[in-house]
Amino acid sequence: MGGGYDRATVERTLPAVFDSDSAYGMKNDTAPDADMPRAQTDKKKGSNFPAQLADVRRAWERGPLSLVEKQAMFMHYALDAHDDVIATFQKVTDRAVRYRIERGVGKLAAHLNGDQYIDGYDQLEAEAA
Repeated sequence: MGGGYDRATVERTLPAVFDSDSAYGMKNDTAPDADMPRAQTDKKKGSNFPAQLADVRRAWERGPLSLVEKQAMFMHYALDAHDDVIATFQKVTDRAVRYRIERGVGKLAAHLNGDQYIDGYDQLEAEAA
């Protein structure tokens, strides 16, 4: 397989794709208050979130997603809509919505890794590990 984008990374990053403030990073609920003293940081252990966000944004814009996959994914990750709401909007079953979201995430992961998407892409990832 290609690069280091798996389904979990894409799913964690997708909500930030639609949030213009996310370029400044995600809020860390376990971080100390801003007025607390800071320890020295290890630059080698920094976050690669900004790079992942840029990659996933570009893949969202140029990737191989169909319109119905984009609609379902946008409503799920940006609007936090439930499957039944998306299903009503798209006039399909809840199961079809889940399939469109799952397939869309798989397509983005494959695209980011330079691979061609095939159904079962995640199973191929697991077998290669």
